[in-house]
Amino acid sequence: MSPPTESGLPTIFVLEDEADIARLICSSLAEYGFRCEHLSTGRQLLVRARQHAPDLCIVDLGLPDMDGMQVVRELQEGSPCAVLILTGRNDVTDRVLGLELGADDYIVKPFEPRELVARVRSILRRYQRAAPLEPVERTVARFGNWRFDSSRHTLTAPDGREIGLSAAEAGLLGTLIRRPNKILSREQLLGERDVDPFDRSIDVRISRLRRKLDDDPQNPKLIKTVYGAGYLFASQVSWE
Repeated sequence: MSPPTESGLPTIFVLEDEADIARLICSSLAEYGFRCEHLSTGRQLLVRARQHAPDLCIVDLGLPDMDGMQVVRELQEGSPCAVLILTGRNDVTDRVLGLELGADDYIVKPFEPRELVARVRSILRRYQRAAPLEPVERTVARFGNWRFDSSRHTLTAPDGREIGLSAAEAGLLGTLIRRPNKILSREQLLGERDVDPFDRSIDVRISRLRRKLDDDPQNPKLIKTVYGAGYLFASQVSWE
């Protein structure tokens, strides 16, 4: 694992109330070229994220002032960004809920620092690969009677309702609509070469995106499941 070579170093906000763990996280990330800023309460993070948008937030669920899930929810509503959940709760329900709220991944304490760095870099690679879907002149996509503004992470429904998307949802939708009517594997959608066959994170995100698109999960018309292969966005897309 080699440090990033770009001159613009990614900024990571670390929300962790245990000082020793925060130091371990920040030193591990700094070794690989990331800028880190440590915050110890949820409110501090939410205020700071509004002042300066980070590339990614690492959010501990066990906080002194508020529940970490609420932090993830408010972060995605007010200052959408990539999120890695850090938790001591080894409960599948908590992990799925975090993904439902817009988190990109999670890691369970105690963790191996190199694994945390690898997950951070993996998440950021997904966002970097999704970046080309936002060309300067063409940031709005239309499909059917829907409108997707990639610069604002918003959907406009056929009836005019504006639906906010988390950064993870916007990135996933952008990946799908850039290659309409083509089957994309879970690895392609996650931006990974190798995905654990038991990793259901992409399925949770697809389910969440379908709900926002009013796409019947029992008989989806827009995001179709191709069993054993992946997902397909079944619509013509135009950019403006």
